[in-house]
Amino acid sequence: MATDYLLMVRNLLSFHDLHDQTVLAVGAGGGLFVGYAGPTRKVIAVDHDGAALESLRVAAGASGLAAKFEYLEGDFTRMELPSSADVTLFDFCLHEIADPAAALSRAGRMTRKVIVFDHGRASERTYYVAEEDKVRASWEAVAKFPVSCRREYSAQQRFSNHAELLARTAGQGELAVQRARRFEGEADITIPMTYELALIEFTA
Repeated sequence: MATDYLLMVRNLLSFHDLHDQTVLAVGAGGGLFVGYAGPTRKVIAVDHDGAALESLRVAAGASGLAAKFEYLEGDFTRMELPSSADVTLFDFCLHEIADPAAALSRAGRMTRKVIVFDHGRASERTYYVAEEDKVRASWEAVAKFPVSCRREYSAQQRFSNHAELLARTAGQGELAVQRARRFEGEADITIPMTYELALIEFTA
């Protein structure tokens, strides 16, 4: 699968300055966006999936950023967390949280600034992973909070063939597998996607 993750990281860093910030990062994302840690003071990475944290650990080491990271395995909405962060970043995971509004409220009690970095509401890719309802609900939750800045970007996910697409889709359930069948027998598959960034600024 080919997606320009470096460009996505650059867009994140141009959206909000993370220089010398301690970032509470919710959702490890398997280390796809590890480069955003470069200008930070520290990243406290929280994920309920130990395998995702391990992938992040490997990616951080390969990128020369191992010293930037601290890893915490658990449920962000329930676990005890350090209070030293400057900003909370939901790293392509808010739509996976059962109660996104509650998660945002908790983040706002911990850090005044909260960044949501996630699939866009108009993203065709969310249809093929059967997540369009969850993505829509998460952005509806965001809209209930004081959003000071928001941007939307276009990208593409490319797959060499249907088998590769299916391998990336099967974990999303039978509906996603059914939707992916429209590409059966095809090669060089391109699926448009959008992603959005929103900055929520809570008052003290």
